[in-house]
Amino acid sequence: MEIPISYYLILSSALFAIGTVGVLIRRNAIIIFMSIEMMLNAVNLSLVAFSDLHRSIDGQMLVFFVMVVAAAEVAVGLALIYVIFRNKGNVYVDELNIMKW
Repeated sequence: MEIPISYYLILSSALFAIGTVGVLIRRNAIIIFMSIEMMLNAVNLSLVAFSDLHRSIDGQMLVFFVMVVAAAEVAVGLALIYVIFRNKGNVYVDELNIMKW
């Protein structure tokens, strides 16, 4: 019994929508980064599903590179959040005015 691709695409679009809502609504920078990671994983799920549909490994190789970029983004993002928290005392993006002297 094979699972249809539409199930994967529905799950992927639901994850992407949840991630988009998290980025647009939340104020905490850590939650925003987690929502961005959820969106990247939704795209990865779609790439793997289409790769399996077309019996090609190209989508899975692209997923590997997306995961590498996501790991680098997390490392840099968390370092920035740590520095901002140490200087400002919170990580709410509404209250940050870093460019303001």
